[in-house]
Amino acid sequence: MPGTNVLAELNYTGAMSERPKFHANDQSLDRVAHDPHVVPIEDVRARPHPPRLDREGFELLTCPTAVSDFRDAAEVERLYPSEIQRFMLELTGADAVVVTGPGVLRFGERSPEAGTRDNSRAARFVHIDVARNAAPPGRLHFRRVAQHNIWRTFSQPPQDVPLAVCDARTVAAADLIAADARFDRDGEVRWTFEALLLRYNPAHRWCFYSDMRRDEVIVFKRHDTDPAAPHHVPHSAFTDARVPEGTAPRASVEMRTIAYWFD
Repeated sequence: MPGTNVLAELNYTGAMSERPKFHANDQSLDRVAHDPHVVPIEDVRARPHPPRLDREGFELLTCPTAVSDFRDAAEVERLYPSEIQRFMLELTGADAVVVTGPGVLRFGERSPEAGTRDNSRAARFVHIDVARNAAPPGRLHFRRVAQHNIWRTFSQPPQDVPLAVCDARTVAAADLIAADARFDRDGEVRWTFEALLLRYNPAHRWCFYSDMRRDEVIVFKRHDTDPAAPHHVPHSAFTDARVPEGTAPRASVEMRTIAYWFD
């Protein structure tokens, strides 16, 4: 019910003697000390003053798509990156927007499709996708670089496993834990980069949007070089225990982008 809090468990990261690492596919290889906490997650769909990308670091927006079947990789590749690029150019006012990689499909654990594609399980731990700024080779100076995630469900509402996003203003530097995100296939790590995990902090304010429709997206910040802007948004999948039994499992697609403002 919009405007209410859901109590749900989120996996933070506890004390470790080694650097944490987590994997896109074979989670048995993970080295992360989960520290679960039950937290209130506010349904902000009906909030009188909705969260904004430039304030909390995330926003719910309407973003129609011509993609008819997100399971059709060829159709997604043909249509979706250009749609998202145009959408983010208009939203941010940046000089250029680059879409990084193909659409990532994820499925709730009750779905038989969970784990059947590369990196296709819902992420059940609090994390930030990237730790540092990314700039392409050949251009060294930008006025600003901002990275975003554009997250859409294509299963019917309600979602049994929604996405929780944390108000960026409530995150302290001491909450952040550097970790290695490792992309593995067939037992081999193909590439890795630095991401961030989170220590529990009761000051964190968690939010979600109930009953997301196919033409809606949550845009949230992954990194921003502008010190006056929200820097990055922790996020995690969670179980909404209010959703009726037998509801279709959540299916979602996300795109990652980098926006550039030139000198």
